Amino acid sequence: MRMAIIGAGKWGQALYHAYAQKNDCVIYSRTVREIENFVSLDQALEREYLVMALPAQIVRGWMEDNFDDRGQQIAVAAKGIETETGAFLNDIYGAYLPDERMVYISGPSFAAEVKQSLPTALMFSSVNGALARTFADALPTYIKGYVDNDVVGAEVSGAYKNVIAIAGGVSDGLRLGNNARAALISRGLVEMARFGEHFGARAETFLSLGGAGDLFLTASSKLSRNYRVGLGLAEGKKMEEILDELGEVAEGVPTALAIHRIAAKEDLYLPIAEEVYEMVEEGKDPHESVRNLLG
Repeated sequence: MRMAIIGAGKWGQALYHAYAQKNDCVIYSRTVREIENFVSLDQALEREYLVMALPAQIVRGWMEDNFDDRGQQIAVAAKGIETETGAFLNDIYGAYLPDERMVYISGPSFAAEVKQSLPTALMFSSVNGALARTFADALPTYIKGYVDNDVVGAEVSGAYKNVIAIAGGVSDGLRLGNNARAALISRGLVEMARFGEHFGARAETFLSLGGAGDLFLTASSKLSRNYRVGLGLAEGKKMEEILDELGEVAEGVPTALAIHRIAAKEDLYLPIAEEVYEMVEEGKDPHESVRNLLG
């Protein structure tokens, strides 16, 4: 397959490492990087298969300013909800491409471990099962690809788990113990499913790799950027300081705001996400959030 990875952050580079093992693969980003097979935007867009590894909050602007539809088949590797509009990524990309040419990647997958060629399993969700299987089968043998057609479920899982991961970091940062973390993640999964089913996702999707699998991973490990945001909040740091130290995009931060707005509009009960929003956006004391959730 003649492929291009669009976006050269850690996840984009990890996907390039994986896909380049069996395919003719190049990589592009707005910032020029010293990476093998780094190409111009025009060279990337001429490839038949694209993997979009752009942060969720810049996707709409990037597509408007840069995308040239040449009939490409596209896999979306980012996760998040657009803060300003509450739109899922499939809504944003759907304004530029038909659903039959789109696949959405989810599942427990730290970039560092993918880049080390450690065993990983990913979910490829699309209304076009054959295309999803094409992207899944193009991966090297250390990554197992599963295929399903619940795009909304994949989108919600990928976005929501980042918010719960912030809460997981807060829980561990406050040394609340293993019982508390297990309860938090379990209730976070229930909350995620409640949110997703409201938008038409299937309940079983939240028990899959993209749901429970990714949630368990990101809500309990320092390799997760969102988990590290929670650790910083538990230490009493301000968000600006936390994000400066992180030096990377933590999608759970803008997603918490997006979920807060959607919950208010749709009258949804999402207590963990609401507490994360108040800690991230309003500077609420994490100890008070814990008391609220226990109450």
